[in-house]
Amino acid sequence: MITAILFLSFFVMLILGLPIAICLGMSSVLTILYATTFVQKFSMLNLSIIATNTYTGISKFLLLAIPFFVLSGNIMAKAGISKRLVKFIDDCVGHRKGGMAIVCVIVACFFGAISGSGPATVAALGAVLIPAMIASGFSPAFSEALMATSSSIAIVIPPSIAFVVYASIANCNVGEMFMAGIIPGIMMGVALAIVVLIEAKKKNIEPAHERRSAKERWDSFKDAFWGLLMPVIILGGIYGGIFTPTEAAAVSVVYGLVVGLFIYREVTLRDLLDIFVDSCKTTGGIMLIIATASLFSYCCTLFGISQAAQALLSSVAGNQFMFLVIVNVIFLIAGCFIDANSAMYIFIPIMLPVANALGYNTIAFGIVATVNLAIGQVTPPVGVNLFVAIGLKIRDAAASAKNGKEMYHKVTLPMISRAVLPMIAACLVVLLLVTYIPQISLLLCK
Repeated sequence: MITAILFLSFFVMLILGLPIAICLGMSSVLTILYATTFVQKFSMLNLSIIATNTYTGISKFLLLAIPFFVLSGNIMAKAGISKRLVKFIDDCVGHRKGGMAIVCVIVACFFGAISGSGPATVAALGAVLIPAMIASGFSPAFSEALMATSSSIAIVIPPSIAFVVYASIANCNVGEMFMAGIIPGIMMGVALAIVVLIEAKKKNIEPAHERRSAKERWDSFKDAFWGLLMPVIILGGIYGGIFTPTEAAAVSVVYGLVVGLFIYREVTLRDLLDIFVDSCKTTGGIMLIIATASLFSYCCTLFGISQAAQALLSSVAGNQFMFLVIVNVIFLIAGCFIDANSAMYIFIPIMLPVANALGYNTIAFGIVATVNLAIGQVTPPVGVNLFVAIGLKIRDAAASAKNGKEMYHKVTLPMISRAVLPMIAACLVVLLLVTYIPQISLLLCK
């Protein structure tokens, strides 16, 4: 009965469209109230465990990295790094067929390494890259779907907030998680580039421009250099033992301020207030989800749900191969409905002990989980990146000229869902590779 109350109340609130943090928190509170009131075994529980475990879920030193990475991403976005990255990558590959869409994939990977957030990457780059892809011959639905899928790589390419959350749950080295995410993130980018090349050949899309000269490429590289250097400093500092991941997040904020205020000079002191407010809102949302998800996870442990699920999973998955099949199916389905942070707090405590018992590496398992949940950002009905992409107002130049007023491309959820299918298929191929060949993820780890 306790299990039914916990999960039924959660799914009912989820179907009603309540925020995921409310769904997790309220279902946990209702279950604890029921258990303390009607179940003799738990009648001695004090309701203060709700506040205690909610606070405990976010009072981990490692999680301090999250607000710093969010703030540094917002600073660098405001500093104009996105347009400089687009210019540099366009100068390098824009002369190829479908080049503007390939620019979208590469820039999303670079910007994801700065922001660490899929929706933030869509919002920062979509207004620039989607119109450019449409102008080069790609359909609006394909352009928005590619922008959304490319941006999902942001939680796989380090520094990733999802990796910080996983490391805090699994008690593993977040620096190793960052290094393990590099190759899978690049593989996802290559897979999407192949989809682009197939689409470009099918639609006979011509290059966006002639091949740029070496001088033009060098000039755009110099302009984008300070933005490109940020992930190098973060990862190099962590992997070189100069600072911890949490310290690296703080360093990234200082670096972003220096670049924005004194090098690019596109961030003013007046802009900082808005940047701080936006960062606080984003961080508050993430931390609220983590707090309520940790309470939900505590309920699963307290009432024996996690142990029962582990026993069931161990009995059903008699070997590593079947276990990984089940894990991927569960994560892919979960990604359709809930965000990555919530999914990790719900499933990792159940799955990780079984994975370890079957001899699967903890770091590699974190990559499998994260790639699954990255795909979940673009799987309907709750693919958050898709909704951010659809929400962008992309001007329809031809219709505007014809009607004499501002007109915008209309891309519906069914349209973008069809367009995103080949991209999901390409990412699933990468998922299978990193799942069953964990050495791919572990290649750069110490």
